[in-house]
Amino acid sequence: MAGTITLYGEGRGFRVAWLLEEMGLPYRLRQVDLLAGVEKDREFLAINPAGFIPALVDGDTVMVESIAIMEYLLARYGPNPLAPAPDDPAFAAYQQFLHMGEAGLAGPVNAIVATNILAPEAERKNWTADWALDIFKSRLGLVIRQLTSAPFIAGDRFTAADISVTYALEFAQRTIGFAFGPVELDYLARTTTRDGYRRAMDQCPATKAWVAELTGNR
Repeated sequence: MAGTITLYGEGRGFRVAWLLEEMGLPYRLRQVDLLAGVEKDREFLAINPAGFIPALVDGDTVMVESIAIMEYLLARYGPNPLAPAPDDPAFAAYQQFLHMGEAGLAGPVNAIVATNILAPEAERKNWTADWALDIFKSRLGLVIRQLTSAPFIAGDRFTAADISVTYALEFAQRTIGFAFGPVELDYLARTTTRDGYRRAMDQCPATKAWVAELTGNR
């Protein structure tokens, strides 16, 4: 039975909100405005002194890092078909791509985004940003190979790994304008039309407004 779950922050917190919606777990989203200066948000800093989002509070449990939070929720409130069991043939692919969604895809894109936004203009085109893009493209090749043999990232059914990877692909699409091919676009059409995705988007007003603004500017 779920206690009072509070999710702090959108951004990668969208992954967590989407999972919570898919699992049918009640939760409260507490906004964290990083642009306003997180050092002013004492309540949030008491939860995560490092000052990054998302964070999750579940009773006496405090978690940070979106993938770790997802694994916690699936273990704490499982078993759940969103997380294949270790003896399931889909388990290895599930585990690999659950983590690759951040470590190999969203993480490198984040480095490019930070460079584009924060670096002086003369320094935005640099070796590190190019390296990060190469990392993203190489891991994307593994995603494409996987999706040529199955509709979802771990096989024939939707899992939490699809939440992780979908977030990363949309993050690249929205922030650096990465252009995907038909395999990836068909995949995103399958995952983002789910009711859980739509409910999560409705619960994340900043994300929804940002996406609407980007769509309107195209």
